[in-house]
Amino acid sequence: MEQRLKAMADRLWQAEHTDRPIAPLRDEIAALDMDPIAAAYAVQRYNTERRLALGHRLVGRKIGLTSTAVQRQLGVESPDFGALFAQMAVGDGEEIAWSRLQQPKVEAEIALVLERDLPHECATVADVISATAYAVAAIEVVGSRIADWNIRLVDTVADNASSSLFVLGTRPVALRELDLAGCGMRMDRRGEAVSVGVGAACLGNPLNAAAWLAGTMVRMGAPLKAGDVLMTGALGPMAAVSPGETYTARIEGLGSVSAVFGVAQH
Repeated sequence: MEQRLKAMADRLWQAEHTDRPIAPLRDEIAALDMDPIAAAYAVQRYNTERRLALGHRLVGRKIGLTSTAVQRQLGVESPDFGALFAQMAVGDGEEIAWSRLQQPKVEAEIALVLERDLPHECATVADVISATAYAVAAIEVVGSRIADWNIRLVDTVADNASSSLFVLGTRPVALRELDLAGCGMRMDRRGEAVSVGVGAACLGNPLNAAAWLAGTMVRMGAPLKAGDVLMTGALGPMAAVSPGETYTARIEGLGSVSAVFGVAQH
């Protein structure tokens, strides 16, 4: 069993580092004698531990599948999560080399940065509010090591929740200054909107997503800690990325953040 899980993790790792996407993993995972979601997270964990062994620094978690429409599409009733490492962080406006990407798309999100641990399995929104230092506007650059984004739930879970990079804005704002459910979002490319949304699109409120994550990580044996970055989930539809373009997200109360993509090398 462990060998089969590790073999899937190895294929995902190779796909990321050779830019050669692989076939979906779901049939192989379904054939295992264990819960498919648990198996997918076990695959994810192999590559998380591989990064840690290479000296990468774990700095937080991302939440995926916070849109009810996407949940229905994948036949699930809850979000998923992936690991964030310092090596995945990109500065606001810093150019991203195209060679770092795999089938990239962008999502505008609200990121929370914690100032206290979240140790409770039944985490409440009040717990999250009390533990949060500030929020910033953010863009997640998602990607897939699965060919043609042909994914179902276990495929994306195994693939670190389809994460690649993240860009944090530089205007930290206290939660008491924000309406996280009501804040509007618009993401532009060359002045034209590529995604429009609102805080309530993220499980009704990004704080609901964060509370779900806090409890889930306690059950996983890896509770959220002070200093962690939480990417709480998309406020609007994903937008496909083109080389050489800039995508700027503006979120009400949080200002703007930009992801700048380099040209493709042939």
